Amino acid sequence: MAIATPEVYNEMLDRAREGGFAYPAINVTSSQTLTAAIQGFAEAESDGIIQVSVGGAEYWSGSTVKDRVAGSLAMAAYAREIAKNYDVTIALHTDHCAKQNIDSWVRPLLELEAEEVKAGRLPFFQSHMWDGSAVPLAENLEIAKEMLELSVKANTILEVEIGVVGGEEDGVKAEINEKLYTTTEDALATVEALGLGEKGRYITALTFGNVHGVYKPGAVKLRPEILGQIQDEVGAKVGKERPFDLVMHGGSGSTEEEIATAVRNGVIKMNVDTDTQYAFTRPVVDWMLKNYDGVLKVDGEVGNKKQYDPRAWGKAAEAGMAARVVEACQRLGSVGKKMA
Repeated sequence: MAIATPEVYNEMLDRAREGGFAYPAINVTSSQTLTAAIQGFAEAESDGIIQVSVGGAEYWSGSTVKDRVAGSLAMAAYAREIAKNYDVTIALHTDHCAKQNIDSWVRPLLELEAEEVKAGRLPFFQSHMWDGSAVPLAENLEIAKEMLELSVKANTILEVEIGVVGGEEDGVKAEINEKLYTTTEDALATVEALGLGEKGRYITALTFGNVHGVYKPGAVKLRPEILGQIQDEVGAKVGKERPFDLVMHGGSGSTEEEIATAVRNGVIKMNVDTDTQYAFTRPVVDWMLKNYDGVLKVDGEVGNKKQYDPRAWGKAAEAGMAARVVEACQRLGSVGKKMA
């Protein structure tokens, strides 16, 4: 298949909402990790979302160049070509754009996409995230309103974060405390500012103890039942059942039951980054240790080109990451539910 059009991406999200499952959203930093992610979705017979952070976008442009707009466009162009060869549909997303990065990253991308749409072409991405978790809610929502207007012009969907996620993401840090739990009042303010779809479609990350990074099970106190409570209380006030399409961030170390509860309460997209980074790197370590004397020119020997060829250990890395993507699809219930 191919990269989703805006219409197809809307259909994907609707199918997840109605079918009670969620799509893994896999962060990628290179052609190898992107290929591995699509391979995993194909093996799971699941459509999916591939996304890039600001740091990942900079890396895509060249580690010494760090042009986040150019890197994002390069990633999207590569994905468009590669996705054609796999029998799944892939959506592209920019992840966690903090306030200090709007003018140098997502706003320029949205403006470029608006020009593409005006010319009768498709946007480069299907959705973009505004991460206002580090600013007061009132400011968060004022910026969100502006970004939603731009998203409509670019024919994309906006992702917003209402609440605080602990840990660190691209240099933005937050403590692990009671601020990590979004309230019904916060969610109502979101509806008042952004509407219920009539101003443009958006998806919402409501926080329920989420923490970025890697933690052992039990170290993070997730309360996914909060999502159901907010959906019910806001829904009763606005007259709409389950008014929010939800996103789960910071899921490393989450139990299967916590993830299942979040999905039951309306999560249709779950970010997966730290776990897939490890799944990609671990096979490389195995390869290097097992093929030490072939990878290195030990004691004046010439080594073994077949073992230090990046394609050799790269295949192992991609297979490891693809397997973790399949696992994510299984846990989120998207296996075998690709669009026809």
